[in-house]
Amino acid sequence: MKQAIYSSRTADKFVVRLPDGMRERIADVARQHHRSMNSEIIARLEQSMLQEGALDDELGIRLDSPELSLHERELLQRFRQLSRRQQNALVSLIAHDAEMAAGNDD
Repeated sequence: MKQAIYSSRTADKFVVRLPDGMRERIADVARQHHRSMNSEIIARLEQSMLQEGALDDELGIRLDSPELSLHERELLQRFRQLSRRQQNALVSLIAHDAEMAAGNDD
């Protein structure tokens, strides 16, 4: 599956009512992970859904998939060797870079 580049302008939006104190806790954790609250919430939802098996069909790309180029295979293999914390940091960095690039297009 090829994943589209995230754009805050075209992304689905959904309002969530948080219990008292949760917004501050999410903000604290997001700061610790060096990402926005939105990125933190998305990462946690994805992680939860992956653990539950709800996203396996969409995100379960195999290294031998004919859809992947040689470079994509190498990148995926190296990514899977990283710790969860390193994976999260790398994804956050890429998302931040994409957001900055999208902002420069204006």
